[in-house]
Amino acid sequence: MVLAPSIKVVLGCLAFGIFWVLAVFPAVPFMPIGRTAGSLLGAMLMVLFQVITPDQAFEAIDLPILGLLFGTMVVSVYLERADMFKYLGKLLSWKSQGSKDLLCRICLVSAISSAFFTNDTSCVVLTEFVLKIARQQNLPPHPFLLALASSANIGSAATPIGNPQNLVIAVQSKIPFGEFLFGIAASMVVGICVNASILLCMFWKLLSVQKDEEEPPVEVTPEEDVNSHRFSPATMSHLTSQNSHEFNAYLEAMSIHSSPSVNGHIDNNTLRNRVGGSGDNEIHRDENVSKDVTDSGSSQKKDERLVSRVSSTHGFMSRTSDLGLEDIDEKSAKWKIILWKVGVYTITVGMLVSFLMGLNMSWTAITAALALVILDFKDARPCLEKVSYSLLVFFCGMFVTVEGFNRTGIPSAVWDFMEPYARIDHISGVAILGVVIVVLSNLASNVPTVLLLGGRVAAAAASISPEKEKKAWLILAWVSTVAGNLSLLGSAANLIVCEQARRAQHFGYNLTFWTHLKFGVPSTIIVTAIGLILIRT
Repeated sequence: MVLAPSIKVVLGCLAFGIFWVLAVFPAVPFMPIGRTAGSLLGAMLMVLFQVITPDQAFEAIDLPILGLLFGTMVVSVYLERADMFKYLGKLLSWKSQGSKDLLCRICLVSAISSAFFTNDTSCVVLTEFVLKIARQQNLPPHPFLLALASSANIGSAATPIGNPQNLVIAVQSKIPFGEFLFGIAASMVVGICVNASILLCMFWKLLSVQKDEEEPPVEVTPEEDVNSHRFSPATMSHLTSQNSHEFNAYLEAMSIHSSPSVNGHIDNNTLRNRVGGSGDNEIHRDENVSKDVTDSGSSQKKDERLVSRVSSTHGFMSRTSDLGLEDIDEKSAKWKIILWKVGVYTITVGMLVSFLMGLNMSWTAITAALALVILDFKDARPCLEKVSYSLLVFFCGMFVTVEGFNRTGIPSAVWDFMEPYARIDHISGVAILGVVIVVLSNLASNVPTVLLLGGRVAAAAASISPEKEKKAWLILAWVSTVAGNLSLLGSAANLIVCEQARRAQHFGYNLTFWTHLKFGVPSTIIVTAIGLILIRT
């Protein structure tokens, strides 16, 4: 591609430069407006400087990528509501065999969750779990935070929905979900093992230190246990002895109350008549007549005591009935929640199966998102408000800015110079291409790198064979993602872990740039190199 006129090249480079500064350093003192506003500013300058026309700017926005990104974010919101990540967090500490076992578990869980639920989401929800477990076991948190962030990046490289740059690659390359996963799966599995081994080697001595103390697990207090208990008809045998006496008194009073009485009072002679025979009744008749006046007062007192017992036992049964109804309602609500969670997991699995079947990923993700909204059967606004619309806006501005920079002709001129040395049919060419992607991903961020290099690398590989074109896309996906482990600023997942750890209440920890760099450089070089060898087509 021939370079554009000089004025357009200069203005286009200026607009892209402003976008790059605000994307990499969103809080620069002279313009602290953030990444999202920075991408819109870059897009606006491209149109204002007439590097591209307004129609070309709108055409540059890739709606399938935005649809896929939106759908996966909505699904992640509902998975978080369904406690998916809570269960993953519990899996980290379940029957743990020590600090080294915990570190390996974090690597595995982080990689798998990131592959199917995006690396950013996994890092957001798992960081606090990792900090809590490290605190409870009196362990230094930074090896586990490094394991979480680096494994999330490596695991997310395996699928088209693992991270934003893979979404772009999947849509532009049209590689089916299953082929994408199959092509990078081996690199991802070995990469996770190698990454965990590097962490163990670097922190073996630190993880081997005997714990001085361990925080006890949280237990339910007796008060909480009592308050959580509910009576029900099926658990009447669990009544206390006092309640049992009340219940027996209730039965006795009911039988007495239903017997014949005179003027509303219970007749003691009637009670004796039920036990004794007719002869006894004749003998005692005169005595009963003479004592009628004396006994009437005591009978009345007994009647009052019985009425009192009846009323108290009525109240007891009423309370027991209310508790039983509450228990039924509580069980019904619990089963509704369980069925709703099963529905969420089923829809998510169906979405993944549809991806594997080769259906359109954008519309499949949107369909799954709407199915979850309907399943929830309530106003979806609270869940939809959790979607990162600023990220969608950032992508829109970035699409326009990168398209304008491409139209200056500079990216094509640079690639024309590099192409003879970066051909993927030679080992040296793959190595050079890998170095270029790693450097650009850390300088310009991984998504702009994919947008700038993707089409050119694929076109050069397609001139060799269709299989090489597919391999070129997979190499771009693998290297641009793993390159994020090089430094703390290399990927959004790293920054999320760092910020979440710093802001966590009671468990806060500051993961520094140099702590990450000492691990990130060797891990990125070794994992990237091994993964390039194992990529399949």
